[in-house]
Amino acid sequence: MNALLKPAVTYRPMKKSDLDAVMAIEPEIYPYPWTRGNFSDSLKAGYSCWVCEHEGKLVGYAVLMMVLDEAHLLNISIARACHGHGWGRCLLEHVIGVARGYNGQMMFLEVRPSNKSALALYESMGFNEFSVRKGYYPAANGREDAVLMGLAL
Repeated sequence: MNALLKPAVTYRPMKKSDLDAVMAIEPEIYPYPWTRGNFSDSLKAGYSCWVCEHEGKLVGYAVLMMVLDEAHLLNISIARACHGHGWGRCLLEHVIGVARGYNGQMMFLEVRPSNKSALALYESMGFNEFSVRKGYYPAANGREDAVLMGLAL
C-alpha cells in the first residue's frame, strides 16, 4: 500500500525576527488584529510564544501566558491560505502540551461567538464554555461578546 503523507509542521519558540512574518498573517485573518507591539510585549514579558512552520515558512503562531498553574491562550492563528490542513488543531495540541509541561492545571481562552470554526475546534478538543464576557471584542457594530472557555489539563 502506498499512502501520501502530508509534510509535517514543526514548532519552535517565537523570536523577535519572526514578527514581520507574524504581522503579515495577523491582519489577513482578524478584522481587529494584534499590533506588532502586542507581540513584542508578549516576548519581552516572557510569555510562551510559538511559531508553526511548514517547509521553512512560518504558517502559524500562538501566545500562551502562564499564571501559577493556569494557562491563558492569548492568541492562536494559522495563515488563511493554510486553513483546512489540521494545523490549527496540531498547534493547539502543541500549546496544550507546553502548558502541561509548565504544570498547568487549566487552560483558558476567549473566542468570538461569530468564529464558528474556532468554537468547533475548541469544543472538539474538550474545551467547555465557562461564561460570556460582554462587549469584550471590538466589532463593526460596536462590541462583540467573548465566550470564555476552559480545559482541564
